[in-house]
Amino acid sequence: MASEARLYRVALPMRIGFDHPAARRRTSDSLVLRLTVDDVTGIGECAPRSYVTGETTDSVAEALQRVPLHALFGRLCTTPPADLAAQLRADGFESTFPELFAHTLGTAPGTNLVCLLETAVLDLLCRQLAVPVGELVFPGAVELPSVPVSQVLDLSIGVEEFLDTRGPFHFVKVKASDDIERDIRTVVAIRRRLGADVPVMVDANMSWTPETAAPHAHRLREAGVDLVEEPLPRRSWADLRALRRATSVRVLLDESVCTAADARAAVAADACDAVNVRVSKNGGLLASARLVEYARAEGLGFQIGVQVAETGPLINASRALALRSPDALAVEGGQSDRFFAEADAIVAPWPVVDRRTNTIGPFEGAGFGLRLTGRASRWTALTWTDRQSWLRVASGGEQVVGRGSGGG
Repeated sequence: MASEARLYRVALPMRIGFDHPAARRRTSDSLVLRLTVDDVTGIGECAPRSYVTGETTDSVAEALQRVPLHALFGRLCTTPPADLAAQLRADGFESTFPELFAHTLGTAPGTNLVCLLETAVLDLLCRQLAVPVGELVFPGAVELPSVPVSQVLDLSIGVEEFLDTRGPFHFVKVKASDDIERDIRTVVAIRRRLGADVPVMVDANMSWTPETAAPHAHRLREAGVDLVEEPLPRRSWADLRALRRATSVRVLLDESVCTAADARAAVAADACDAVNVRVSKNGGLLASARLVEYARAEGLGFQIGVQVAETGPLINASRALALRSPDALAVEGGQSDRFFAEADAIVAPWPVVDRRTNTIGPFEGAGFGLRLTGRASRWTALTWTDRQSWLRVASGGEQVVGRGSGGG
C-alpha cells in the first residue's frame, strides 16, 4: 500500500483580532496533518499555545519528525479499521500506538502532538469505514440536533458594541483586563442588558495573584459573575483551594488541566468546580471524551472549549463532543466565520455558527466531514512517503531539504 503524510503550518490572517491577558492573536497558528493510505485520506489538526501546554507549532513539528511513521502506517495498513477503532475507544491513542512515542525517552509526549496524530488517524479510519467521527468515538450516544454556543468578549471590542452585535446570548465569557474596575463595569453592563438568567464567566488567563484573587473574585461576584476561569498561575492547587473557600466563587480550570493527571490533582486538591475541555490541549478527541466522563463522575461541571483561530478538523472534533454533551455548562463553537475570510479557508465545507440563533448543529459526511481545499497547499511545510524521509517544503511547494527519519 502507498502511504504519505503531509504537514501544513497554517497562518491565516484574521479579519478581527483577539486579545486576552495571556496573548494577542492576529493570525491563526495551527498544524494540519494529512495521512493517506492508498486513495483514502484523513486530516487532523492541533493548535499549540506555549502559555497553555508549553508547546509551539515549531516544537510539535520537530517532535513529529521523530515519530516512526513507518510503524504508524504499518498498523494502519495491516489492522482492519473496525478492530483499530475498537482498540482506540478502549485504550486511547497513546496506549494503542505506544511505539510512536519511544522517541520521548520516557517523557510523556505533548498533548498537541498526540492530538495532531490522533485526529488524523480517526478521520482516516472513519473514511475507511464510511462513518462520522461521532459514531466511531461515541457509539450509541444520542447526537443533539443543535446546541447553543457562548459568546466571548475579548479585549479588542467594547462591551456596548459586543452587546449590540453578538447576540442572542446563551452564556458570556469575559476576558479579564489588567484593570479590575474596567472588568466590574463590563460585568455590570452585561447584567444590566441581559438580566440575571444568562451565565457570565470572567476568564483571567492566569493573570491574578494569590493576593489580588480573593478581592477581585468578591467584587466580581457582587457585580454578577457566576464563575471565574483560571484566575491564578497554572496549577496553583493550594491557592485555588484557598480562593474557593474564602470567596465561595466557582472556579473553572483551563490551562491547569491539560492531562488526566492534572484533573486528578485538581480534584484531590479541591481546587475547582469545573474544567474547560479543549481537544487540542487535552490530547485529542478520545482523551477529551474521557475527561468529560471523569468530570461527570467527580461531580464537576465542564465546558467544551476551543483554541482561538482553529482552522478545520479541531472545530468539528469539539462539535462532535459538544453535540453529545447535553450537560455541558457552555460550548464554544469557534469563530472561524468571524476570524477568517471564506476565500482563505483551507477546508470545505466551512464550519460556521448559525448567527441568527448562536447555535451549532451536526456536520455531514465521514470522519470530520471536511476536505482540504487547494488553498491549503501554500501552507505545506513537510512531506513524507514510505519511500523517503521527511522533506521540508519551501513556500511555493518546492522540496528543499531532508529532515528526520520518520522511523525509516
